[in-house]
Amino acid sequence: MRLLQGASLFGAFAADDLAACARRFREARFGKGELVFSRGDPGSSLYVVGDGQVRLAVSTAEGRELSFEVVGPGGMFGEIALLDGRPRSAEATTIAPTIAYVLAREDFKRLMRERPLATEAVIEFLCGRLRRVSDRLEDVALHPLVVRLARFLLVAVGDRRAPPGKRVPVELRFSQSELALLLGASRPKINASLVELERAGAIGRTSDRLFCDRDKLIGIAELGGPVRDP
Repeated sequence: MRLLQGASLFGAFAADDLAACARRFREARFGKGELVFSRGDPGSSLYVVGDGQVRLAVSTAEGRELSFEVVGPGGMFGEIALLDGRPRSAEATTIAPTIAYVLAREDFKRLMRERPLATEAVIEFLCGRLRRVSDRLEDVALHPLVVRLARFLLVAVGDRRAPPGKRVPVELRFSQSELALLLGASRPKINASLVELERAGAIGRTSDRLFCDRDKLIGIAELGGPVRDP
């Protein structure tokens, strides 16, 4: 129940509705790089991540791929096909060993019939998802890559703050190639944007970590370009 309370679809459920829903989940385990489902598969269930990470992506017949989300602990995926019963619109692949909790569509429909008030939470969830999609489209269409990358890193930093003169350490857990897929760019362009952020003093890098200056990232994200030291 604690995990579901943090998932966007179930967070607004009343306690008794949440308990009834939690009883219908089952556990599933996946290794790194394992395909959870493919685009076009039947939309028979949704997943809540307990541990690990799952990349959601779409690809063309020519092999081009665009990742649009990485789902971590407490996050949810596969819910759209669960709600409308249509085939999967994307593929889901683990990028780390993952434990997920799975709810079948028939169990979810039964819950909606038995507990009508839960329907309001579903409507609220769908409205929030539509707003996020609109924001993502705006980012890709209107903002340069360095701004999109700064905004992405700010999400990873969250509310953490470092002592004066220090930066916040961030472990992204995925490569520049995966970042490129997620932000709709090429790997060389991601690397060039990281260099630009580094020159602006917004990040520092080691072999496996980034160290982020939250205020400078905010300046780049809001002003639309690097904020350089004089």
